[in-house]
Amino acid sequence: MTDARTLIVSHADVERLLPMPACIDLMAEALATTARGGAVLPLRQLVLLPGGRNIFAVMPAALEGADGHHGIGAKVITVFPDNAATDYDSHIGVVLYFDDIHGRLLAIIDASSVTAIRTAAVSGVATRLLARPDASDLAILGAGVQAMTHLEAMLAVRPITRVRLWSRGAARGIAFAEQASRRFGVQVDVCESAESAVRGAQIVCTVTAAREPVLRGAWLAPGVHVNAVGAAIPTARELDTQAVVQSRLFVDRTESTLREAGDFLIPRTEGAIDDAHILGELGSLVAGTLRGRERDDDRTLFKSLGLAVEDVAAARFIHERALADGSGTWIMIGGLRPER
Repeated sequence: MTDARTLIVSHADVERLLPMPACIDLMAEALATTARGGAVLPLRQLVLLPGGRNIFAVMPAALEGADGHHGIGAKVITVFPDNAATDYDSHIGVVLYFDDIHGRLLAIIDASSVTAIRTAAVSGVATRLLARPDASDLAILGAGVQAMTHLEAMLAVRPITRVRLWSRGAARGIAFAEQASRRFGVQVDVCESAESAVRGAQIVCTVTAAREPVLRGAWLAPGVHVNAVGAAIPTARELDTQAVVQSRLFVDRTESTLREAGDFLIPRTEGAIDDAHILGELGSLVAGTLRGRERDDDRTLFKSLGLAVEDVAAARFIHERALADGSGTWIMIGGLRPER
């Protein structure tokens, strides 16, 4: 029987079907496949909405699988940073997942949960490859959705024994610490300043909605690894120029960084760095064709923007697992010719 049904996968189902340890390995393979030329990855389309702060984005890609078939997909989302003060997530939308045989729409998947998990998982890949093996002291700047998933990812790849958090909203920081303690059994110390959170840390994750630097290079200890995640447009950055200049910089994609990453573009505009400061892409580190940390006292930096291949890889994994355990809801959208 010809099947024209489409599977809808909810936020709760995504969280159950895409566990963090599995997603870290999944993202590593997707990035390595991309580095080997196994992906079609155009730049995402960003529409700055009136007011210049909120974004509508479309992120398409095709990613080759182990079976030789390509997963085809696109994430369609809105990004409203000020939602942090509301009941809504900052990233809202869907991932659309298609097959490469008939172009059928196989699944419509909640994008908020996919984005939260896969973004942190990619930082987990970067940390696994770039942080010192004994790194155990973690600082997180920001207390939103990405802060929680990044804590989970860091716990999965390094022996974390100390966690410090800074958030502009003190109440949010306290609530985060309580939730993290219940969920992961870890103590999170809420700090009054970003500096007090970062001083002496061996891993730092910046997951804020800041447009101006919240992380200063002067605070960063030798040997630290930084995952810079929150800023994703040319005019916004979380790191000051010194933090970028003194670090060995790796990115998820060079082309995207040269167009979209304020953390890189603003120091370049200042003349502090040039394009050669980007040492390479994370996928090449996974594939073993690029060297990462060279010395224990190297400061390493991963600038994350997020790639559509990550969403496609997650969608394929979620779709396969949902089919296996009967998750999700089926709907008829169409695609069959009328006579069928």
